[in-house]
Amino acid sequence: MHISVIICTYNREKYIYNVMKSIAEGNYPVDKYEIVFVDNNCTDGTCDEVERFAKDYPQVNLKKVKEKAQGLSHARNRGIIESSGDILIYVDDDATVNKEYLSVYDAFFAANPGIDAAGGPYIPHYEEGDEPKWMTYHLRRLLTGYLYFGDKEKPFPGDNYPGGGNAAYRRHVFEKVGPYNVELGRNGGNLAGGEEKDIFDKMKTAGMSFRYLPDAILYHSIPKYKLEPDYFNRLTCGIGESERLRTKKISQASYIKRLAKEAVKWGGTLVLWVYYLLTLRPSCGNMLVRFRWNVTRNLLGI
Repeated sequence: MHISVIICTYNREKYIYNVMKSIAEGNYPVDKYEIVFVDNNCTDGTCDEVERFAKDYPQVNLKKVKEKAQGLSHARNRGIIESSGDILIYVDDDATVNKEYLSVYDAFFAANPGIDAAGGPYIPHYEEGDEPKWMTYHLRRLLTGYLYFGDKEKPFPGDNYPGGGNAAYRRHVFEKVGPYNVELGRNGGNLAGGEEKDIFDKMKTAGMSFRYLPDAILYHSIPKYKLEPDYFNRLTCGIGESERLRTKKISQASYIKRLAKEAVKWGGTLVLWVYYLLTLRPSCGNMLVRFRWNVTRNLLGI
């Protein structure tokens, strides 16, 4: 098996069939990939939907696994263990992909034996209505996973890295840098993160490289609740908590460096707040300040 598509899920009965369907109906040969479905203790109809997919697409090599240890990082690590492919691709459980998706990744890794990982665009699909007026570039990335760096293949700019739900790795990445940190990442209703950033930071330290592939496209479903205050606050607080745990795990010096970076981010946030105020879009600036405050106080552990 050349490619393993790993889908980790917790209670996604509304979406799981469609993401698998989009993979199965792609243009990549069915005998060259498998789908590894990791059930992280679903209590809804997700597993029934997976069975429906298995009946509708019997030609697809589907491996179903249950990971009892709750948490996305546990599920992702189980996916590594259970998969057979040389290339491991993580796909979000509430998304769909374009028909060329697996072919794009396959061709890239075949042509670039020295590149260790890659990721493509995240395009949000709002399920109810248009994008909120208070949305900005930074908040779009935060709330929807939005990621787009143009239509050319390139290294990820700056400190950017692939989104966790549209990322492909050579298997040896995890053999070299280790598995996902199970102290980080989402766990049931907890919206903490940081496990993907942790992997890519370790890759950089180890001298490994990753690139942006514009034609490996993921369309991410955004329900209404992800645009409401409660979700926003839980997500942004989770970012700060995750960064505190992640950097302290590395060293105290890394944590202090992250605090200094947060101070710089506050400067940029205040500049943007003034800009949005002057351009008569105060809601945009206010949401950015709320985002920054939630991250900072949880980074400090207060």
